[in-house]
Amino acid sequence: MKVLISGTAGASGWPAPDCGCASCARVTPGRRPTSVVLDGSLTLGGSLPLDGSAALDGAVRLPLSGPLPPGCRASPGPDGLTVTIPGGQRVLYAASSPSSPPVPPPHGESPHGESPHGESPHGGASREERGGQEGDTGDAEEALNLVLLDVLDRPERLGDLRRRGLVGERTHVVAVGVDHRVPTEAELIRRTALWGVRVVPDGTVVDTSEPPPAPVPPPRRTLLLGGSRSGKSAEAELRLAAEPEVLYVATGPSGDGDPEWLRRVRAHRDRRPAHWGTAETTDLAGLLRSADTPLLIDGLGTWVAAVFDECDAWPDGTGGNSGDGADAVAARCDDLVAAWRQTRARVVAVSDEVGLGVVPGTASGRMFRDTLGRLNQRLALESEDVTLVVAGRLLPLPI
Repeated sequence: MKVLISGTAGASGWPAPDCGCASCARVTPGRRPTSVVLDGSLTLGGSLPLDGSAALDGAVRLPLSGPLPPGCRASPGPDGLTVTIPGGQRVLYAASSPSSPPVPPPHGESPHGESPHGESPHGGASREERGGQEGDTGDAEEALNLVLLDVLDRPERLGDLRRRGLVGERTHVVAVGVDHRVPTEAELIRRTALWGVRVVPDGTVVDTSEPPPAPVPPPRRTLLLGGSRSGKSAEAELRLAAEPEVLYVATGPSGDGDPEWLRRVRAHRDRRPAHWGTAETTDLAGLLRSADTPLLIDGLGTWVAAVFDECDAWPDGTGGNSGDGADAVAARCDDLVAAWRQTRARVVAVSDEVGLGVVPGTASGRMFRDTLGRLNQRLALESEDVTLVVAGRLLPLPI
């Protein structure tokens, strides 16, 4: 099947007419609204909605221009519009119709710079151990030939499609509906490369009889550093958004006894993909050694604080501290670094950059800063990818 992708932008195009945002000012030469022609006879993305089509998220209707050619079937559903052409090849069209605001709402972080979190109803168990969850379809479904997806809307939809077997190694996944929700073409390409999605210029022809381009293997170990409210947690989630399975590792307090913190925990948990698992633990070394799915660790700052608590290593208020406690903290850090070095799982970890502020005024503050700063250095040395996040902007830190 040959597919002409004559337009790839959102409903208003990119740049959007009369839009004054920075993204629309930067983009050149621009992109036309999404329009896709299957086998020269069926157009998706036109202005006419499919009669009786299902609504996505209660608002978005999936357009199909013109009548269905003989032998074609169109099936609307919660994933989008699935079109089957003669011969059995299937295309999923899941592009949002309305143009979205240029700046998405930021992901929340805790007052300490780490994302609030909490144990999900499914804990850290695998899908098989859970006996399935909402959205599971049991046995893997047959893979689609082509997916045309608005990945800027909810990239985790792609992870769910992969988890359910609808996107496989031979599935072409192409970004459509792109617009000023992303600041530049370069950032669009960066994000879609993280997710294994193709970005093509308007006018591209995709031949589904040929295999899709091989994705670039992601780094095994990624360390994201930043200050409070820097955007580091949002970037960590972005890195893993399209994975079929992710274990979110929460290292801080659950919020019991603190209503305001508990609200943050719940809001953060609710925004994570429903098919992600959650583990609330400080045994990071054990997880790194045993995990067989990608890990998102958020974060190392709360882990260090928890380890100080567990080892009773905080200063006693006179400037001194338990030597045994400090040695125990050092041993836990050594064990974490060794497990990080040896892990076979893909892991993205978030940590506070503690070296940019004033010297803390307390012995406990200085001890925390020194311990976390040294840990950051050691993990960075053993990482393929280290990035500093400042005001949502990324500064790669090459070795």
